[in-house]
Amino acid sequence: MRLPHAAARLLPPLSTAVALRPQRGFAQTPGQLENKTKQKLQKQICQVVLDHFEKQYSTELGDAWSTIREVLTYPSCWQHAVLLNKFSHTADLEDTLCAQGYHPAFRGTLPYLPRSLKCYVSRTPRRFPSQKHQSGKLKEYYLLNAASVLPVLALEVKDGEDVLDLCAAPGGKSVVILQCAHPGQFHCNEYDELRSRWLKQTMESFIPHPLFNLITVSNLDGRQIGELKPEFYDKILVDAPCSNDRSWLFSSDIQQATLRLLQRNELSVLQFQLLRSAIKALRPGGSLVYSTCTLSKEENSSVINLILNSCSNVIPVNISEIAKAVSQEFTFHSDTQQHELLVLPEKGRAWGPMYVAKLQKM
Repeated sequence: MRLPHAAARLLPPLSTAVALRPQRGFAQTPGQLENKTKQKLQKQICQVVLDHFEKQYSTELGDAWSTIREVLTYPSCWQHAVLLNKFSHTADLEDTLCAQGYHPAFRGTLPYLPRSLKCYVSRTPRRFPSQKHQSGKLKEYYLLNAASVLPVLALEVKDGEDVLDLCAAPGGKSVVILQCAHPGQFHCNEYDELRSRWLKQTMESFIPHPLFNLITVSNLDGRQIGELKPEFYDKILVDAPCSNDRSWLFSSDIQQATLRLLQRNELSVLQFQLLRSAIKALRPGGSLVYSTCTLSKEENSSVINLILNSCSNVIPVNISEIAKAVSQEFTFHSDTQQHELLVLPEKGRAWGPMYVAKLQKM
């Protein structure tokens, strides 16, 4: 099969892909990764990245780009949601959040919304204090971009289903999955060994030890899992490596940023290969959700279209009802198909970018 652009050749070893996603901290310890978020607020915009985004996204997004750019380049307006940990939080925590102006992010007529999932957001930019990892003690909540919950809501995991989180680190979406349901088998995979350790630490911070022992955490090459576990899973989340727009805008090394932009096309090849592998690992009738935190069409709808055009055993699944149900909290790009969502950041609703697409294996 002939693939467009860089996809016409096999992707180099994953070490190359690792270099393309430094925002996920491949050369840093878990503690350093947490500090990086705090330091980001003091960093300067990387002009070479902003110029690249300006050219690409003004074409792809039109007038919407100016509003999005204003949010992405102004971290003081960024917002953080508070995901409560059902295994440890108290009623006092909810009272505290409400007293500080927080409210539930997900209400209304969502097709899938387990009562155990509680995520609070505030209209004003603020950050609830983070909790440090303490061995043997569960955290009460997880701070995240509220749009990160949408891929899990689209996946609709039910109790007893066998689930794979293919690119799981740092573990936020895995934590969300476990707030929603109790999978039969839950496999959290992260290729990079350091990031896999960070993933384990996240799970240990939020999941009771007896349940944690039932979870498989691996550092396999995601492109090979389809061969290793053919037709094994009911639900698969592919939160793929991508050109994280928020992070790349604050690149401190101009030469490294330039190299990332030159190699950016290779990410879509990796994403395609991860999806092909996931489809092989999915049972007939099972569902797959693909997500990224970039606005890039090449890494989003183009990858999904390539999969749909090359894999006759998958079909798109309509998830437009999700957008309708949460339209008060999120802004969505209007130019998408029914099987996909693209969250656009704007002031007061500074969530995303987050692309979500859902497929089902026949």
